[in-house]
Amino acid sequence: MWNRLAIALGIAGLLMSAAPMRAHHAFAAEFDAQKPVKLKGTVVKVEFINPHSWIHMDVKDADGKVTRWMVEGGSPNALFRRGVNKDALPQGTEILVDGYQAKDGSNRANGRDITFADGKKLFVGGSNPDEQPNAK
Repeated sequence: MWNRLAIALGIAGLLMSAAPMRAHHAFAAEFDAQKPVKLKGTVVKVEFINPHSWIHMDVKDADGKVTRWMVEGGSPNALFRRGVNKDALPQGTEILVDGYQAKDGSNRANGRDITFADGKKLFVGGSNPDEQPNAK
């Protein structure tokens, strides 16, 4: 009887510990640290949704074609602590994002830094464990 109870509790514990892993991804699961990107464009929308924030931006290429990109930032709480909120990135603001391309080649990136036209920088990264604020 005790063996069955111990096995049942062990299985329940394993199942409960696996649930949070499904809800969140690691940087390396979706983004490639060997594929840095620089995206210059205008902010379309900012979403502060756990577990990450998202900046939607329109990027114009050399031919003038506009492509919508989604840039993942750190958690909303981490960004709020750094002074980043929706007022910091109003729609239409021109920004330069340094980040890392999605492994699947889609128009998604993990953002590290945002540079504004006046030179001001914001660190927005969060899920790349190798990145630190203002690290180069």
